[in-house]
Amino acid sequence: MPSSVVHSYIYFPETEVLRIIYQSGSVYDYLKVPFSIYEKFRGARSKGSFLNSVIKRKFKYIKVS
Repeated sequence: MPSSVVHSYIYFPETEVLRIIYQSGSVYDYLKVPFSIYEKFRGARSKGSFLNSVIKRKFKYIKVS
């Protein structure tokens, strides 16, 4: 299902980094995201809502570009 917020995402299990590429083109890495949270994000009907309510509130992030 297309998202109005999230263009795409990549999960790096070895480092537990979830990279979010936003529709705006901005790229952020969310740090120490467990695989179980990634799986819930991947299965979420609304990626933007899950990102705002779960991931942004709990995990530190860095802007990649």
